[in-house]
Amino acid sequence: MKISCRFQFLVFFITIVFFISCKKDDVTPELTVTPLELALDAEGDTSEFSIATNDRWTITNAADTWLELSQTSGNSGSTTIKITVNRNSTGSLRSSVLTINSNNGQARRLSISQKPTIYPSYNTSPKAPDATGMGSNAVELAAKMKLGWNIGNTMEASGGETGWGNPQITEDYVKFVKANGFNAIRIPCAWDWHHLDDTKTARINQAWLNRVKEVIGYCVNNDVYVLLNIHWDGGWLENNISKVKQDSVNAKQKALWEQIATTMRDFDEHLMFASANEPAADNAEKTEVLASYHQTFINAVRSTGGRNSYRVLVLQGPSTSMTLTPQLMSKLPQDPVANRLMVEVHNYSPSQFCFLAEDVSWGKMAYYWGKDYQSSIEPDRNFLEAWDWGNEAAQLNQFKLVKEAFVDKGIPVLIGEYGAYRRDGQKNEPKDLVTHNNAVDYWITLVTKQARTNGMVPFWWDTGAALDRSNLTVKDQRTIDAIMAGAQ
Repeated sequence: MKISCRFQFLVFFITIVFFISCKKDDVTPELTVTPLELALDAEGDTSEFSIATNDRWTITNAADTWLELSQTSGNSGSTTIKITVNRNSTGSLRSSVLTINSNNGQARRLSISQKPTIYPSYNTSPKAPDATGMGSNAVELAAKMKLGWNIGNTMEASGGETGWGNPQITEDYVKFVKANGFNAIRIPCAWDWHHLDDTKTARINQAWLNRVKEVIGYCVNNDVYVLLNIHWDGGWLENNISKVKQDSVNAKQKALWEQIATTMRDFDEHLMFASANEPAADNAEKTEVLASYHQTFINAVRSTGGRNSYRVLVLQGPSTSMTLTPQLMSKLPQDPVANRLMVEVHNYSPSQFCFLAEDVSWGKMAYYWGKDYQSSIEPDRNFLEAWDWGNEAAQLNQFKLVKEAFVDKGIPVLIGEYGAYRRDGQKNEPKDLVTHNNAVDYWITLVTKQARTNGMVPFWWDTGAALDRSNLTVKDQRTIDAIMAGAQ
């Protein structure tokens, strides 16, 4: 039988279509989405994910009111999708699932979450970076400071500046401090504690911000370097170094520092900010949490711009311990500007000798310290050289470890607080006052000298006992003399 050409062509066409169809069915469907989970920043964020498939694809976005995608469909191959979210001011965590479907029958789910902001943003007027008057890096700035002085029990007091019995700070007092040999002042300061207009929004009272700014001006105008911190402040940061409290503490840290930094932004390099005071971290896990608080501090200050883009910032070691800090603080948080960070530790070691006013369960008062200043009249109050955790050798070793961990690596260190105090005139007055006073002088001179010798800047803690703030007179000349002897 003779087959027509038309019939032959039809058979050929059907064969080709059947062959192509069979080959298509043999192709393995592919769809890869990376990653499958994203957590975005509460303040607003951008991120990306990738799609790789061998067919057309589409995305179902049920959260298009707050989650924007750069595209929602595409062809086979590899594609990167950009995600954008705005600030989450809903007060609660929000989340959604993107469903990616391919025409090859495959589907994937991408989970996206965004934590809420707890407080409003106070970085409402950021400025362009301004390096005017900010020429010194951290090492250079530390070299300009010789001796530091704490105005203690004042700006951090409950009930305000005079709440703990000290008078208001005056410019004459700042000049008096400088005249006695101190060219740097640390201002311990409360913010959350008694100085918020609204605890729900963490808004600082403007009059308080202005008063702190005025006191800083007293210092800067007299060529005195000034260190401003968030002090104990009711313990909201210091007593909450934990994973459980991490988000809420970081939120408050950000809110407060945005306000403080914005208000004080125009001061030149004479002003430094310090993240905290004595954060209660004593192990690696807590130190990691503390590092997040410091990172939030850095980010908040830098975000306000202006001179804050270059300001030297000070980070406290775990418990500000000279022992724990070199052990646990192995690296510093990230800072967008290089060489503008310092580390802070404190020194009241041994506390039985330095400040203990009565015997307690963990130790007895010691009135006498140092191998040459042991009392034969009152031997039970000697701090013995055999107690190697607080003797002279321990002091020298602490300074050595801190120097090796930081100073030798180009990271300046401030001894933000230090002191040993006389017990004369107290209820538990030493029976051997001559030896006691000599021991106190010796400790002060030794520690001051070790700080300066090892490249650190010491800030004496005073609450009005050494320099009279009302009469502008020296109340404890021996302490001033001992500090100056150590600084030689």
